[in-house]
Amino acid sequence: MSFYNELFLQILLISSLIALSSQFQTRRHYNFVVKEARYTRLCSTKSILTVNGKFPGPTIRVHNGDTIYVNVYNKGKHNITIHWHGVKQPRNPWPDGPEYITQCPIQPGKKFRQKVIFSEEEGTLWWHAHSDWTRATVHGAIIIYPKINSTYPFIKPYKEIPIIFGEWWKSDVNEVFTEFLQSGGAPNISDAITINGQPGDLYPCSKSESFKLKVDPGRTYLLRVVNAAMNLILFMSISKHKLTVVSVDAMYTKPMTRDYICISPGNTMDVLFHANQEPNHYYMAARAYSTGVGVEFDNTTTTAIVQYKGSSTPLSTPSLPNLPDYNDTTAAFDFITSIRGKPDNYSHGVPKKINTHMLTTVSINTFPCPNNQSCEGPNGTILAASMNNISFQTPNFDILEAYYYHINGVFKKGFPNFPPYIFNFTADSLPLTLLTPKRGTKVKVLKYGSNVELVFQDTNLIAGLDHPMHLHGYSFHVVGYGFGNFNKSKDPMNYNLVDPPLVNTVTVPKNGWAAIRFVATNPGVWFLHCHLERHLSWGMETVFIVKNGKAINETLLPPPPDMPPC
Repeated sequence: MSFYNELFLQILLISSLIALSSQFQTRRHYNFVVKEARYTRLCSTKSILTVNGKFPGPTIRVHNGDTIYVNVYNKGKHNITIHWHGVKQPRNPWPDGPEYITQCPIQPGKKFRQKVIFSEEEGTLWWHAHSDWTRATVHGAIIIYPKINSTYPFIKPYKEIPIIFGEWWKSDVNEVFTEFLQSGGAPNISDAITINGQPGDLYPCSKSESFKLKVDPGRTYLLRVVNAAMNLILFMSISKHKLTVVSVDAMYTKPMTRDYICISPGNTMDVLFHANQEPNHYYMAARAYSTGVGVEFDNTTTTAIVQYKGSSTPLSTPSLPNLPDYNDTTAAFDFITSIRGKPDNYSHGVPKKINTHMLTTVSINTFPCPNNQSCEGPNGTILAASMNNISFQTPNFDILEAYYYHINGVFKKGFPNFPPYIFNFTADSLPLTLLTPKRGTKVKVLKYGSNVELVFQDTNLIAGLDHPMHLHGYSFHVVGYGFGNFNKSKDPMNYNLVDPPLVNTVTVPKNGWAAIRFVATNPGVWFLHCHLERHLSWGMETVFIVKNGKAINETLLPPPPDMPPC
């Protein structure tokens, strides 16, 4: 081989390596411009709040362990915050996002440079607004690839596609939010469920814009699924295709193949599907799982089209997949409780020696209607929600800065480890005296390194419901589920301490319980709340304050210089 041929081959090799490395190079800086944009859905047009004019918003792509900076510019009409859902932000709660919990909002015309630190997460997460109900249209996916030169612990997919579920209201979402809080009743239900911003073929004026997933026969695809719906747990399936879950909340799981998935608001899943059917058009469909007696919900069905390459437009409408009934609790929890973790992929094992035991009720409640006012809750009351009989009152100054700077009067310590009243939580008939909670801004303080077990217990006050409970700053092991009242003597004997899933959002079953465990090694102020937005608005939340450890790398980082003022 001549000198010139060798030189040419070396240049070609170097060029290909440069191209390969640039293909996986993380973008370190993002600009998020929050602004109004006009969108048409369901035959009508309205202005919605967006990031960069997009609905859903832009996708963030990083590698395991990266750090990025997001410049958030608020060019909208209302206050805004942005939360990086499921990103643990080690020692760095300052840009976590929940309004008046870790920051005051970014006011119109202002900006905030948010540092987002990724640690052990790998898979799919998401970002969303965390003030009032703005997250209905302000949200997007986060894709976390393995470290460079690492691979997935499953077959490499041919392509990866974000699938983001949402809800759409014909009216202004801010008005929906304001009206139900003022009336004391439940919010108006959404007019459509969406897949990647589109309602699908079964809604008016929507068929031409339905999301289409084009596939090659014989290829395997990775669906990066996000449930960004405001108030709906969802069943999803693809007609005549199997779905294999390989990750939940950016933590790998043992592969689990089913005809459908069940996914709660806040959860994300990585789902493989193999295009192994006859070339044709097939519906992907999703609809609600909802069990509350007398609780209204959007019972429509959203669709997208899986379109095989080489298939012509079908003469007849594609068949819908067989989704479970809307109230099929067995189908929902058979799926949810079958998910198993991959302990070899986790940095920490399941805590065995627990030194902080907690049990919290999660309840729907009521407050009496004020004099000279008409209220639309049950029997003329105001609907509310609580944890351990405390309906959380959001302060007007953020808890993190109050904690860091020792500012009194913003919050109180002493969120109880156990309910103030012990009763048959799931009984069909409960005394009216239990319906009214206390109001307060009580937080739970945890010592650094605490091994925590937290049991969520649903109650049948007003209505027993499923509750997706989300903890900021942590992933936790879901060690047990059950129906009825938690029995502290018997139920822990059936815990899964071998391969429980490691997630950031757990679905507590209607009139049942769920138990989680984690080690409190991320100092800071971290929000814990139901991810059904109406329950969050009513007060089903609290705050964990994790104290500093002794070492430098166990202490809270200082605040950034541009924290939004209160």
